[in-house]
Amino acid sequence: MIGTSSPVTVPLDADRSYAVRYESLRALPKILDDVGLRAGKCVVVTDENVGAQYRSPVRTALTSAGWTPHVITLPAGEATKSAAHLQDLYDDILRWGIDRDTPVIALGGGVVGDLAGFAAATLLRGVPVVLCPTSLIAHVDSALGGKTGINHETGKNLIGAFHQPRVVVADVATLGTLPQREWTSGMAEVIKHAVIADAELFTFLEEHLVDLLTGRNRERVHQMIPRAAAVKATIVGEDETESGRRAILNFGHTFAHAIESVAGYGTFTHGEAVAIGMRAALYLSAREHPDTVPRDRIDYVLRAIPQKHDPTDLDWPAVRRAMQSDKKNKAGTVRFVLLDRLGNAYVTGDVSDAALEQAWQFATTS
Repeated sequence: MIGTSSPVTVPLDADRSYAVRYESLRALPKILDDVGLRAGKCVVVTDENVGAQYRSPVRTALTSAGWTPHVITLPAGEATKSAAHLQDLYDDILRWGIDRDTPVIALGGGVVGDLAGFAAATLLRGVPVVLCPTSLIAHVDSALGGKTGINHETGKNLIGAFHQPRVVVADVATLGTLPQREWTSGMAEVIKHAVIADAELFTFLEEHLVDLLTGRNRERVHQMIPRAAAVKATIVGEDETESGRRAILNFGHTFAHAIESVAGYGTFTHGEAVAIGMRAALYLSAREHPDTVPRDRIDYVLRAIPQKHDPTDLDWPAVRRAMQSDKKNKAGTVRFVLLDRLGNAYVTGDVSDAALEQAWQFATTS
């Protein structure tokens, strides 16, 4: 049975566990107090799109509770996750003045969370970060687990650090203003969590696919989000720094990051690229495990993620070369996450170039 929106805990050692709290942004000051952050200076980082909706009420809530917020608004989009914008963030924050107790509050989706989180990880050798996700991808994936960073022209997320948040404040109401393309992109990460580690969640997605993709049925969404987030939380608790099991969260991402790099960041949303990448990884999985991986069943759900751009426009040799920069690679070997059955994934480097090209053809033309 899929449950309703209740807190999810990311279980870490040394008293570093933290909660994902499904509460209104208006409760942010109380939640900060609950996790030991006392009123004073704070930095709020957001982007132009999210800021237009939520910057003012968050600032008002913080100010009313005795905080002195400094709000920084960045351009929206994947291109913002860059060294140039990180430097601008450093300059602005350091000019304003902070100490090691000054929290950075990331109000936005994955781009804002990754960039602001990396700034928090490195400013003064580490200040607290609080994540307030406003995209579906951030609610179920990027806001959990402490991965922070920026992109490099060589590849995606190649510069960064692990820096766990003090708390995640996930106001599900913020998803009501999410554009449809961003919503369906986020659904790709939900599907990913289901196919790698939660077969029951996958069945739920199958049964309510239209309600979730296009109707955004409130009851179903409130059931789905904490269940998908719990997959990420459990895996992070088992392997915080991706030395083992956590790598399975990259199902489809070896292809996806190469797609984003070759197409230009922002052409495909991250979720769109992941959906294509998962179809390719699914092909490879069923090729290796034809008796246990239900390819057609999973592919039906993956193909429900709409694509704004045609991936056949991408040059396969360029995509293949971009895979060589993937951060999961070891000793020059490109590693892929595959399924051996629905709900169970593993990492392998034993995939031939011929099989990769066949997988690419399946994912982009079938």
